[in-house]
Amino acid sequence: MSPSSTTRSPAGPGSSQPSRWELRTCGRRGHVTYLPDETELADRLSGHTGAGRVWRCLRCGDFVLGRPKLSGPADQAPLVLRGKALRSAIILRLLALERVLRTLLLSLAVYGVLRFKSARTSIQDALTRDLPAFRASGIHVDQLALVRELQHALATQPSRLNLVAALLAGYAAIEAVEAVGLWLLARWGEYFAAVATAVFLPLEVRELLKGVTFTRGAAFVINVAAVIYLLFAKRLFGLRGGRRAYDAERRGEQLLEVERSALSGPGGQGGPAHDARTAPATGEGVTGTQTHTGDRRDR
Repeated sequence: MSPSSTTRSPAGPGSSQPSRWELRTCGRRGHVTYLPDETELADRLSGHTGAGRVWRCLRCGDFVLGRPKLSGPADQAPLVLRGKALRSAIILRLLALERVLRTLLLSLAVYGVLRFKSARTSIQDALTRDLPAFRASGIHVDQLALVRELQHALATQPSRLNLVAALLAGYAAIEAVEAVGLWLLARWGEYFAAVATAVFLPLEVRELLKGVTFTRGAAFVINVAAVIYLLFAKRLFGLRGGRRAYDAERRGEQLLEVERSALSGPGGQGGPAHDARTAPATGEGVTGTQTHTGDRRDR
């Protein structure tokens, strides 16, 4: 964003500058400016400069030259991710990417099991032909873990291999649904991810009891942290006030709500349109990465 198109408002008393995530989001996706129908609110969100009228971004708090992108009643303004909501969105999408990686790995495992099943005869013939030669040369191939596991797999019934492939495919589907729900920042996705992840924790504990590896340990730590975070930070299942407290927190971070509170508070008056060069930056770290229309639904 060029300096001629935006004007940064200095932080006033009790306010804070937007974080780098918020600034990067506006730089990448553009500012969100809004013209409310309420005259006093419109005056507080706009200002005049020598280059023309400017409007305050609902994400980062900068004043932007030009006409506002959206307009309408203040109650219908888009809910913009900012502050804690923005940081939460970043965490959820990182979890979604981790779920995508798991989905890919599980899909490869399904493919490997099915390919192994179709090639069992040729693999068995190769082992029958080559293992005696290795034994004769003094190589203790029967003591190799890979050979033992392969022989055990070859002894497995085809129907059991089909069951393993089906279970892996089902697990991959669950991870894919989690990834979609978390990436969309949907309330159902948060519930689904918390329940699905918690259900599989006992299985992960059993695997850890068989032997601790970096992969198993890292996966277990990530999943435990994800469940705790979703339950408490997203206020699932009525924790910390539930959905009502979550929505109230989100509304309290919106710039329009901050300005409306300033109007209704002691000494809060709309007044005439002000100069953006002296406009105080009201509210908390005013910011967000995107218009989050999905939060309007009752989740």
